[in-house]
Amino acid sequence: MGKRIFTDKQRLEVLAEYDAGTSIGDLCRKHQISAATFYKWKKDKASDEDEQARRLKEVEAELSRLKKMYAELSIDHDILKQGYGILKKWQAQDAKKK
Repeated sequence: MGKRIFTDKQRLEVLAEYDAGTSIGDLCRKHQISAATFYKWKKDKASDEDEQARRLKEVEAELSRLKKMYAELSIDHDILKQGYGILKKWQAQDAKKK
């Protein structure tokens, strides 16, 4: 019997059937896989989900850092804009005095 190759989609469908309540024995017979193969797929899915969760935390931390940076830069920009406005007023007053 040759080795059957399953796509990721097919593997996820088998795991979804298990999550729906189908027994492992029935799934293995239906899809002609061994229990070891099923458990390997299940382990791989769990590690993928852990990796995605870790990556999500990294992205959220980066987003938080960028939001803080944006807030600080926005405040600096407002301060500089106000200072520039005051400088223009002083230059206009000096021009009138001359």
